[in-house]
Amino acid sequence: MTRPETTFPAPVPPSAMDDAPRARLTLIIASLGFFLITLDILIVNVALTSIGKELGGGTAGLQWVIDGYTLMFAALLLFAGNLSDRIGAKRALGWGIALFLVASVACAVAPTSGVLIAARFLQGGAASIMLPASMALIRQAFPDLRRRAHALGIWAVGGAVAGAVGPLVGGLLTTLDWRLVFGINLPVCVAMLVLLASVATSPRRPTPFDWAGQAAAIVALTALMYGLITGGTEGFGTVPVIGGLVLAAISLAAFLLIQARGRHPMMPLELFRSTGMRISLSVGFAFMVGHFGTVFVVSLFLQQHLGLTPLQAGFTFLPSAAFSIVGNIVSGTLSNRFGTRVPVVVGLTSMVVGLTAMRLTAPLGSPLLVGIFLIFTGSGGSIAMPQVTAVVLASVPSEKAGTASAVFNTFRQVGGAVAIAVFGALIADRSNFVHGMQTSFIIAASLLLLTALASLFIHSPSAAEESQPSR
Repeated sequence: MTRPETTFPAPVPPSAMDDAPRARLTLIIASLGFFLITLDILIVNVALTSIGKELGGGTAGLQWVIDGYTLMFAALLLFAGNLSDRIGAKRALGWGIALFLVASVACAVAPTSGVLIAARFLQGGAASIMLPASMALIRQAFPDLRRRAHALGIWAVGGAVAGAVGPLVGGLLTTLDWRLVFGINLPVCVAMLVLLASVATSPRRPTPFDWAGQAAAIVALTALMYGLITGGTEGFGTVPVIGGLVLAAISLAAFLLIQARGRHPMMPLELFRSTGMRISLSVGFAFMVGHFGTVFVVSLFLQQHLGLTPLQAGFTFLPSAAFSIVGNIVSGTLSNRFGTRVPVVVGLTSMVVGLTAMRLTAPLGSPLLVGIFLIFTGSGGSIAMPQVTAVVLASVPSEKAGTASAVFNTFRQVGGAVAIAVFGALIADRSNFVHGMQTSFIIAASLLLLTALASLFIHSPSAAEESQPSR
């Protein structure tokens, strides 16, 4: 059956195929960018205790060190995709790398907690520019669909490796000096800028910005994080906290209204008509609550409560990291044999088991048991998430795949930011740390269990259906 031209581009003649050396260089740069983005989400967790000892700020300050990055990353991700189209992917990536470099220097030399948090906001904004630009460069460098799919798989490895080694590298560098956690970005950014000069210039497309929607999104997320984080330390009955949460609700309502009625919405609401898309967004949110929130809480538990060094804490995460890599490999095998639904449900259920076990054994204070049960959360997430991403892409027309991916990643980052805010509030009382950690695990496990049940309704296409062309 002939594939419709509106869905797939015409075959590329050999003379027009991508230049192999330049394409490989582009892939290296894009992969390094994704590596840095993911690394700076996770590597800082193990350094939090050392940062708190030197700069102060309390639990709320440490929460903002993490959430400042993820909040801006989530809030600007859709805008950044539009920016990449408007000024060209190569230029956007260059701007993002340069800004990331400046922000990393500011983080490394920060004299106070406030300066560090401000620099982390800037760093998260830079990361949001880098992510869609790196994917667009791969699309530009690999016009052939099959080679592009292979390239995107290699690009994704950058994030997987960063997720695997982040806590361990963070522990090693923090043993020397926590500022090296940010200093390690400098040579990588410089190398990327040098290599980027050899990449072909990207095309530009005049695309309108959704300024009103972007402003409403930033206000809503910032007010929500402020309300949750400040409420956890000062109480939710204070006027500033209530005002922040009310402002968040009003801004969210305004954002949804703008997306429904705007001519060029940054998050088209018709994406939510698909059951697969709705399930995937809830899974992405719950996964980050379970994964990102757990890394944050466990890192503080191991160091502040059990007295482990940053390096020892990093080694506790190592088995989980190793099994996460295995999980990514097993995920595709399970999907090919049993369909998309099985790896998603199995992976999420594995995370529930790990979190439940950590909740039950937390009073024992055993790093060994924590390391063992982290394997269930790490491997479970790596089994589920590749197939959830596949569901996202299969739930929308091909021309909306980029927007759908950006929306999905936005939901993921918001989930991570909310987890840090809520879990940080629960463990703010050092004398009641274990109970707060157990409550955090219950919340994460409950969300994951609900999404695992919802994932039973994911449609797994048969081989015959998969062979049909997209329409």
